[in-house]
Amino acid sequence: MSTPPPTPPIDRIRNFSVVAHIDHGKSTLSDRLIQFTGGLTAREMREQVLDNMEIEQERGITIKAQTVRLNYTAKDGLDYVLNLMDTPGHVDFAYEVSRSLAACEGSILVVDASQGVEAQTLANVYQAIDNNHEIVPVLNKIDLPAAEPERVRQQIEDVIGIDASEAVLCSAKSGIGIEDVLEAIVTRLPAPTGDGDAPLKAMLVDAWYDPYLGVILLVRVFDGHLRAGQRIKFMQNGSTHLVDRVGVFLPKNTPVESLGPGEVGFITAQIKEVAHAAVGDTITDEKRPTDTPLKGFKEVQSVVFCGLFPVDAADFEDLRAAIGRLRLNDASFTYEMESSAALGFGFRCGFLGLLHLEIIQERLSREFNLDLIATAPSVVYKIGLRDGTEIDLHNPADLPDVMQIDTISEPWIKATILTPDEYLGGVIKLCQDRRGQQVELSYVGSRALVVYELPLNEVVFD
Repeated sequence: MSTPPPTPPIDRIRNFSVVAHIDHGKSTLSDRLIQFTGGLTAREMREQVLDNMEIEQERGITIKAQTVRLNYTAKDGLDYVLNLMDTPGHVDFAYEVSRSLAACEGSILVVDASQGVEAQTLANVYQAIDNNHEIVPVLNKIDLPAAEPERVRQQIEDVIGIDASEAVLCSAKSGIGIEDVLEAIVTRLPAPTGDGDAPLKAMLVDAWYDPYLGVILLVRVFDGHLRAGQRIKFMQNGSTHLVDRVGVFLPKNTPVESLGPGEVGFITAQIKEVAHAAVGDTITDEKRPTDTPLKGFKEVQSVVFCGLFPVDAADFEDLRAAIGRLRLNDASFTYEMESSAALGFGFRCGFLGLLHLEIIQERLSREFNLDLIATAPSVVYKIGLRDGTEIDLHNPADLPDVMQIDTISEPWIKATILTPDEYLGGVIKLCQDRRGQQVELSYVGSRALVVYELPLNEVVFD
């Protein structure tokens, strides 16, 4: 087993996440940073080392945010500890992104130098700005023949409004400029702040289930220290637990004596179910608690709903167990029981989007060998009744008597669409046909930026 790393002074820690649009090279850049800092030997290295799910590797997308601790000796001769959080790029996993950003002080914004700023780049970078992050723009894939770093630099300034004059140029695939990225992290991102003598205050960033260790919690310590043998308390649900082990991911999990202010690591504490560990909760010491909890995350809001039923009714209990297990590792997925005259017993599940639905369905059939029937995706309508009560309507069959209904409201979304000029007419026609209402139309460089308000049902169903 590798020796546990010493606790670094707080001014030499950097916590940062990598945000980008899908396929702009986030995971490849993370691979190069791990390789450059010696996190893994050449023999242990593989493509997208942080994407450890089969589906992630097959589709080349990141689904779970992953974290890794890197030790880096900078050009000034000092040793730094970098906590990297690799986040998903797809909008359906924005919940993962929000949790990672809350645990960091800075972000690396990766933009493909051949494609420029795209829709998801905007969504993720705005989340980072909301978290008061210092942002370092990195232009990736500069070795491609189609790369136009100067145009993209200008585009970042025009669209996002952050200074890109010192954007780092690199190519993660061929390893160009990786040291420049590391130097920019060390010199341009702020160090965390915190008091090691104050009562323990740590944020629960993520939780997942391990068949051998039980529930593993990913935590970011703000004040105080976390040690094995300590009794901790979750401030949101009031439960107390005894910490078994404390460690960090290098990317292999490595035990450490304690986690101090500014550090990111994991703990196990004999927790049997992830449901007992609410993500975003504040962890404190049972005997000497902190007075104020950290600002928690927003409760996740499901947008798309669909029913999942087993093909064979005898598999219902297996489906219940499988969905429960999957919920352990994905807090953004919600479910409740439902029965249908045609399909028997099943679950009504809520997702953050259509890709999220597809991934969950695939994981259930792959990881748990289940044959499933999924109903068509739908959204929830709110029905206001004449007696002043309000009900949620999932299924048209449950619509109450028309005489009792006062109002019916449906969910709407605000969509920001970036499109090349030649497709603008088609995009606007599509939105108008779907009952859309145009909010604004402006130009960013050679692209049109249209903002529309659209009924969610039209987007989900078609």
